[in-house]
Amino acid sequence: MPVNSFPRCTDPMAATSENSHKPAQRGTLRAVLAGAAVLAVLGAVTAHGDDKRFPGIKRLMSVAEFEETGLEKLSDEELKALDQWLVRYTAGDAEVLQQTNEEVREAVQDHEVFARIEGEFTGWSGETIFRLDNGQIWEQRLDGKYFYKGPPNPEIKIDRNWLGFYRLTVIETGKSIGVSPRR
Repeated sequence: MPVNSFPRCTDPMAATSENSHKPAQRGTLRAVLAGAAVLAVLGAVTAHGDDKRFPGIKRLMSVAEFEETGLEKLSDEELKALDQWLVRYTAGDAEVLQQTNEEVREAVQDHEVFARIEGEFTGWSGETIFRLDNGQIWEQRLDGKYFYKGPPNPEIKIDRNWLGFYRLTVIETGKSIGVSPRR
C-alpha cells in the first residue's frame, strides 16, 4: 500500500500490516504514539528555529524511549511512513483524544519538558518568547520581569501548576513564569 493511502482511523493500531504487533507491544506502541502526538500538539513539531518540517518520531523521543519501543528495528522507509502517519494523526485525532481519552489527558497533565533556552537569554519582561533547543517555542503568559545574569543557554523545566497552566522554571535560579505554547 503506498504511504499516502493509509486509511484514516481513530485507532492507530487498526491499520497495521500482516506483521501486526503482539498485544503487549500494541499497548506500548499506542502509548508512545499518543505521547508523540501530544508532544507535537504542544509545539514540538519544529525541529530547529524557523525550520517548519516535522522532526520525526526519532527526534521527538529520547534514545532510550526509541530503543524501548523497538522502533530502532524499523527501516528508514518504515520510519518515514510512521512519521507521515503521525503528522496526519496529530492533525486529525490528537486534539480530540486530548479532550476525550482519560489516559491521554493524564499524559498531558503529567508532561514535563526539560530543555535549554537557545540564543541570548537575559530574563523575561512581559512579552518574552522562549525558543528552546528541542525546537519548541513558548511565550510569556503572565506579567512580570526577571533579569537573568547566569551562564548562556540556561536549563529550564516546563510543567503545569496545580491549576493546570504551564509554567517555565529556570532550574539554576528556581525563578518561574507562566507560559503558553506558541502556535
